[in-house]
Amino acid sequence: MTAVERLPAALARRIALAAQGFAEPRPATAVGTRQLRRLTDRLAVLQIDSVNVLSRSHYLPAFSRLGPYPRPVLDALSNRRHELFEYWAHEASFLPARLHPFLRWRMAAAEQEAWGSMTRVQRERPEYVAALLDRIRVDGPLKASQLQEERPNRPGSMWNWHAGKAALEYLFFTGALTATARTAGFERVYDLPERVLPADVLAVPTPSRPDAVRELVRTAARALGVATETDLRDYFRLTPADARAAIAELVEAGELQPAEVAGWARPAYLDPAARRPRWIRARALLSPFDSLVWERPRVERIFGFRYRLEIYTPAEKRVHGYYVLPFLLGDRLVARVDLKADRQAGVLRVQAAHSEEGVDRPGVAAALAEELRLMAGWMGLSDVVVAQRGDLWPDLDRALGAG
Repeated sequence: MTAVERLPAALARRIALAAQGFAEPRPATAVGTRQLRRLTDRLAVLQIDSVNVLSRSHYLPAFSRLGPYPRPVLDALSNRRHELFEYWAHEASFLPARLHPFLRWRMAAAEQEAWGSMTRVQRERPEYVAALLDRIRVDGPLKASQLQEERPNRPGSMWNWHAGKAALEYLFFTGALTATARTAGFERVYDLPERVLPADVLAVPTPSRPDAVRELVRTAARALGVATETDLRDYFRLTPADARAAIAELVEAGELQPAEVAGWARPAYLDPAARRPRWIRARALLSPFDSLVWERPRVERIFGFRYRLEIYTPAEKRVHGYYVLPFLLGDRLVARVDLKADRQAGVLRVQAAHSEEGVDRPGVAAALAEELRLMAGWMGLSDVVVAQRGDLWPDLDRALGAG
């Protein structure tokens, strides 16, 4: 029987942060393709989200870990080099191209895995779906907006797709199409995989579903460092049965180490190769969709930080704000700020700033002010302006003024 390792909660927290790329200092020189490739290989998943009140979310994890970097270099990894490809992983995500074979089982199971209007249009209008695929095969890449179809009248629905968009998304889900680029307006451009993805990736034989899921769990374990079954499953949104079977096989093979973490109610699994740093000296603002914080129960378990996204909460009922980023300092989440890039005025607006209980507010505010200035410069904004909301705003305002 495999021995169970017992970990103090603080060590588990440092292991998790190191696995996510926060144990290393930011590069002292300009960040380029090599550093971004290494980071995307480490994280495996950059979640995509359309909200642009601050920045497109997939740009933020690299800034959080590497500091200012040229966003066109990250774009080139997906749009030109195609070392990253777009697919449904945690949610809509950019992933290293090497993972494409390990998600083909999901593509093949589109009728069970996809949802709503995607599967409906295939059932009701298969000839239309086939005709769209033929059109792209003959005429080249296509955007949904080029179809000029009328949207259904479903006010308030975030999936208010017309039939053409639903058909393209179905073909995208099945792998018959992939995304060759995103437009400036963040619209997906569809094309055939053989015209987009690296030939050596497409040539990889399709693994069986158990083999593929095992590789996805293995990848999640490396990205998380130490994790519960739910954490491992959530990274690629796997079913409980699939994940449990894969975890058992990886434990049997010695690729996962059973562990108990002090204060965790559930058993954990440790990547045997995970770094165990004695300290973490990070300073980072985290996107709500960053892989360090996207699973809210894990955030609460590791950091004692209760975090909820309030975008869809009516304004009058929001506690912390609309687009709230946790602030990591050392190995703790010490504050949260509601941020908005006011591009017209050229400023980064702090709509609210809240500290966590028991922190040194002036110290936190000083570090946060430095990070906000760094972010504003990276985004081409000339100043940081703080609104009078939240218990941290007076200290933050003073720290920014002192700077």
